[in-house]
Amino acid sequence: MSIPHFPVYLFDVDGTLVDSANDICGAIQEALTGTPQNGVTDEFLRGYIGRHLIDLFQDLLPDYSREQMDALVADYRRIYLARNHTLTSIYPGIAEALAALPGRKSTATTKGTPTTRAVLEMFGLLPYFEHVQGTDGFPAKPQPDVIYASLKALGVRAEDCLLVGDAPADMEAGRRAGVKTCAVLWGYGKREDLAKWEPDYWAAHPSELCSDANSSKFSRAV
Repeated sequence: MSIPHFPVYLFDVDGTLVDSANDICGAIQEALTGTPQNGVTDEFLRGYIGRHLIDLFQDLLPDYSREQMDALVADYRRIYLARNHTLTSIYPGIAEALAALPGRKSTATTKGTPTTRAVLEMFGLLPYFEHVQGTDGFPAKPQPDVIYASLKALGVRAEDCLLVGDAPADMEAGRRAGVKTCAVLWGYGKREDLAKWEPDYWAAHPSELCSDANSSKFSRAV
């Protein structure tokens, strides 16, 4: 079953618009230097991309205090910004898809809004977005708060939106917010984990996001 064009599209960033895992994982590994979890693998860390860092650090270091966790988060953010996204790249076809995709566009990411805006601008994606929304002082995905913030900023209803993301946290947040969801398969989420949240649609390549309303490039979830 194909889908109509939506008035509004909300995009996750890491693993959906840009391949940033090398910078994210590298910054986490550097922040963890000197902790009992020094040497944690990229493969393990990729499963946490899109969730708040506190979730990761609590799982890795359950005996750490909140103050220690906050210090790790601050270290990560400093290290990540200092890397200047040198190992990050746009997924092939994303710019073309955003250019062709009708409707208004916003982000719904766990990154903070200033960092999100800087990443989009650095990779030439900012002009495609009417609004940029990150997670600023409210709960991160899988909580739906960042989606609600985007909806409020654009003045639109949940039923008018399609959330596009690569992580189970995206799908869960979308389900909670009452928007339609599209799981992309070029990011970091595993298909079986995404499927647990019954995405409304799947996309294997960015070109499928801008297929016309009568095409079958979107495959209905089963």
